[in-house]
Parts: sequence; C-alpha cells; structure tokens
Amino acid sequence: MSRRIINPPELVEPVGFAHGVVAGSTVYLGGQTAMDASGRIVPGGIVEQFERAFTNVLITLRAAGGQPEDLVDVTIYLTDVDDYQRNGKAIGAKWRDLAGTEYPAMAGIGITKLWQPEALIEIQGVAHISAL
Repeated sequence: MSRRIINPPELVEPVGFAHGVVAGSTVYLGGQTAMDASGRIVPGGIVEQFERAFTNVLITLRAAGGQPEDLVDVTIYLTDVDDYQRNGKAIGAKWRDLAGTEYPAMAGIGITKLWQPEALIEIQGVAHISAL
C-alpha cells in the first residue's frame, strides 16, 4: 500500500509530525488546533477556535483530494466540555457552514490541556476517498 504525506502550504510548517497521511483510500488527518498560518492560536473563545481548528482539518483533507462528506470519523479534544456544550448551537452552525449536514462518527473527549497552553480544542479525523 502506498503512503503519501500531506502538508498543505496554508498551514504552519510541521516539525516532527504530518498534517495528514494518505494510505490507500484512507486519509488520516492529524490533530489540528486553532493555529493560524503564522503559528499563533486565533483569538476568541471556543467557537472561534472550533472554526479555525476544523478549517485546518478541512484544508488538509482537500489537499489530499477529499471533501467534507468524505469524513468518516472525527475526534474533538476539549479542555472545557461545559464551554463547548454551552456553545453547541453556534458550533453546530459553524460545522454546517464548513461541512454541510452529512455527519461522520464523532467523539468529544475532555482533557486537562493541549500542546499549546492557549488552545481550547484539537480536532483530528479520518476520511475515506473512494477515488484514491
């Protein structure tokens, strides 16, 4: 099986990891925080950070040749589950704006902290692209 690394130029240059890996028809999307192209976490709260982190995931997916409807699994790591739940409607609207209404299998996991201290969320995913 072939393996191809995906590191879109729109995202911060990775060191010690890949933004994505294509293996066969599966795309493994590495965890994305709300980091902009300059390496800083975007300002704002959980809604703004969700939008940036999920956009980063989708940038990698598109660079691999996929679309949001190709997502089959998404895991969301949260430093404050209650904050995410309080903002669920706004986050749901962002999801629909970015990816439509075909939802993959998902998990939300509460954690104590992420790699960047100011990060509130990290999103990773798996996609299946039959055309690969």
